[in-house]
Amino acid sequence: MFNLDGKTALVTGAGQNVGAGVAHTLASQGAHVLVNDIVADRAGEVADAIVGAGHSAEALPFDVTDGEAVREAIDDRPIDILVNNAGNAGAETMQVKPFAETVPDEWIGPLAVNLGGVLNCTHAVLPGMIERGWGRVIAVVSGAGTVGVNIGVAAYSAGKGGAAGLLRSVALEVAQTGVTVNSIALGLMSNTGDTGVTDQLARAIPTRRLGTPEDVAALCAYLASEEASWMTAQTIPLAGGSITS
Repeated sequence: MFNLDGKTALVTGAGQNVGAGVAHTLASQGAHVLVNDIVADRAGEVADAIVGAGHSAEALPFDVTDGEAVREAIDDRPIDILVNNAGNAGAETMQVKPFAETVPDEWIGPLAVNLGGVLNCTHAVLPGMIERGWGRVIAVVSGAGTVGVNIGVAAYSAGKGGAAGLLRSVALEVAQTGVTVNSIALGLMSNTGDTGVTDQLARAIPTRRLGTPEDVAALCAYLASEEASWMTAQTIPLAGGSITS
């Protein structure tokens, strides 16, 4: 079950945290994984670790916000599975502050990576998937973009919500081609790093724990599989019960 033998998967932002976990899991299920990251060394380390574990992978560093770089990196590669995981603020540091106190320049990074990156990568791989009659597009989005949060990340929320909306429409456009398109709306993860905020919010999670890369990777493995062929146009909450709609 969830066998990915013979498939090629591109996982963006896979040099660390959730993306690295997804890359390792898809490779363990038989996929050849293209490990993307904006930092080449991070991509290389994850790809080497996957190969060292006896699976198939290679590093493919590029910036998802640069449409030309995306197209050049993918080129003629037949991508069967795309996991749009690159996010946060891209190469920048997330600026956490109330929206009313932000300036437009502070919106650019979060929107460029969380929405623009998904646009660029999905647009680059989709024609080949349609032509071959099989494909899986997955985006790692956030509850911040589906139900909202009050922690000063409105532009990030806009990018994640935009990506989820984009992919629901794409899913319906390609539903008869053998290509499925879904998003995963994450709750609070164990690698967010802001302990002051995360400790407070974690107490409200019904399961009483933060999410892990392995939680996300398991759902990605299902969505990437043949068994998920009737699952499309969905934004699936993965949040320990903290997102219920």
